Amino acid sequence: MPPKTAEVRLAAGRAAYQRRAWRQAYDLLGACDAEALLDPEDLERLAWAAELAGELDAFMKAMERLYELRLAAGESRRAARAAFWVGLRARVIGESGRANAWLVRAQRLLEAEVGECAEQGLLLLPVAFRHHMLGELEACQEVAARAAAIGDRFGDPDLAALGRNVQGRALIRQGRIDRGMALLDESMLAAMAGQVSPVITGLVYCGVIASCQRVYAIDRAREWTAALSDWCEGQEGLIPFRGPCLVHRAELLQIAGAWPEALDEARTACGVFSPGERESRAEAHYQQGEIHRLRGEFDLAEQAYKVANVQGREPQPGLALMRLAQGRADAAASAIHRVVAEAREPLARAAVLPAAVEIAVAALDLESARAACRSLDEIAAAFATEVLEALAAHARARLHLAEGDAQAALGPLRRALWVWQKIGAPYPTARVRVDLARACQTLGDGEGARLEREIARAVFDELGAAPDAAALAAAAGPAAPAAKSPHGLSQRELQVLRLVATGKTNKVIARELFLSEKTIDRHLSNMFNKLNVDSRTAATAWAYEHHLV
Repeated sequence: MPPKTAEVRLAAGRAAYQRRAWRQAYDLLGACDAEALLDPEDLERLAWAAELAGELDAFMKAMERLYELRLAAGESRRAARAAFWVGLRARVIGESGRANAWLVRAQRLLEAEVGECAEQGLLLLPVAFRHHMLGELEACQEVAARAAAIGDRFGDPDLAALGRNVQGRALIRQGRIDRGMALLDESMLAAMAGQVSPVITGLVYCGVIASCQRVYAIDRAREWTAALSDWCEGQEGLIPFRGPCLVHRAELLQIAGAWPEALDEARTACGVFSPGERESRAEAHYQQGEIHRLRGEFDLAEQAYKVANVQGREPQPGLALMRLAQGRADAAASAIHRVVAEAREPLARAAVLPAAVEIAVAALDLESARAACRSLDEIAAAFATEVLEALAAHARARLHLAEGDAQAALGPLRRALWVWQKIGAPYPTARVRVDLARACQTLGDGEGARLEREIARAVFDELGAAPDAAALAAAAGPAAPAAKSPHGLSQRELQVLRLVATGKTNKVIARELFLSEKTIDRHLSNMFNKLNVDSRTAATAWAYEHHLV
C-alpha cells in the first residue's frame, strides 16, 4: 500500500476513535495494525475500540501487546496499567487464573517503583470488587475510598470516579443511603461531563442505576437510565452497556405499565450483550418471565424463568408467584421459604419478602406472614425509601385483612396507594385498590368497595393483567360492564393526547412517559384513527372541544 494511503487510513481511524465510532475505528485501526503501522498510542486506541465494539479477544490481544511494548520501553507504570486491564477484564468474564496472573504481574511491576502512583490505586479496585461481591461492605467502601483518594491526588479522573462509584454502592447496601447517593451522583457528574473514559463512564452509569433500582429509587433510576440510553445512542457501534441499558429500561417500563414495550426491550436486550454481561442477560430473561406471568401467559413465563435460571439468575420470587396463580400454593410456599432463608442481605430479602407475605396469607400460614412482615418493616425502616415503605405497608395491610382487622388495614393501604400513584406505577396501584375494596366491603362501605374495584378492573384490563382481572371478577361476583368512554381512547392515549395538546414534541413526550418515540408514534396513529383526525393540530382542537385539557 502506498505510504500516503496508509497515512490517510491511520488518520481516519484516529478520527473515528475521537468521535466514538467504535466499529469503524476498530476496522480502520485493525487494518493498519495488520501492516505494522501502529505505535503504542495507536495500539491502545485499537484495544479500546475493540472493547467498545464488542471484540473481546481483540481487546485482550492488543492490551497484552501494549503491555509488552510498555515494558520494553521501560515504562513500568504504563505497563502495569495495561496488565491491570487485562486482569480485570479476564476476571469479569470468569477466567480467574488468567486474571490473577495479570494482576500479580502488575503488582510486581509497581513494587519496584519509588513512591505512590495512580496505578497502585487501580490495583485496589479488584480488591474492592471482591469485597463487594462477598458482602464485606465495610472493607469494600474503605478500599474504594482509598482508590478514589489516590485518583484525586494524581489527577486520574477514571480512578476517582470508579472508586467513588464502588464506595457509594457499598454504603447504600449498608443502609447509608444519603452518603452513598451523594458519592454516586458525584461519580455521575464526572461521567456526564466527559471527564472519564468511555468504559469507565459505562461502568459508572450501570453501577448507579443498579444501586437506584436496588433501593427502589425509581425517579433517580429513570433519570439515569434515560441518560445512559442517550449516551449509548451517541456512540456508533457501541456494544457493551447497550444490553444492561435495555434491561434497565424494561424494568422501568414494566413499573410504568408499558408492558408490551418492556417485553420488546427485554427481548432486544438478549441479542446485544457483550461478554461479561451474563448477569444482565439472565435478568433480561427473568424480566420477560415477569411480564408473561402478569399477563397470564404461564407457559411462556415458565420457559423464560428456566432460561434465566440456567444463566445464573434465581427465578424467584416470580416463579413462586406464578405457582400461586396456578393454584399450587404448597409449591409456592416451599420455594419462597427457601429463598427467604437464603437471602442474608437486607435488600436481597426485601426483594422476596412481599411475595412471601402474599403466599403465606394465601396459604393461611399467618405466623409465617407475620414473621415476613416484621422483617420487611425492619428493612423499610432502616433504608427509609418510599417504595420500600409502600411494599411494607401493603404487606402489613394484607396481614391485617387476613387477621380480620379491616380497619387497621386502611391506613397502610392509603399510604401504599399514595406512593405507587406518585411514581406512576399502575399495576401495584391497582393491586392496592383491590385490597382497599376488600377492607371497605368488610366495613360495610359497599359503594367505596365498588368504586375501588371498578378502577382496579379498568387498569387490569388495559394492562392485560388477565389473572388479576379474573381473580377480581371471581371475588366481586357478576357486575355490569364499565361504561366505555365516547372517544374510545385508552388511558395511555389520553395521557399522550394531553401532552400533545400542550405543544410537546414526540421526543419530549417519550422522555416524560419513559417510552420510545416509536411507541409514541403508534399511540398517535391509534388516536388519529379513533378520533377521525389527521394531524396533531386537529387532535389538539378535539381535546379542547371535549374538555379533556
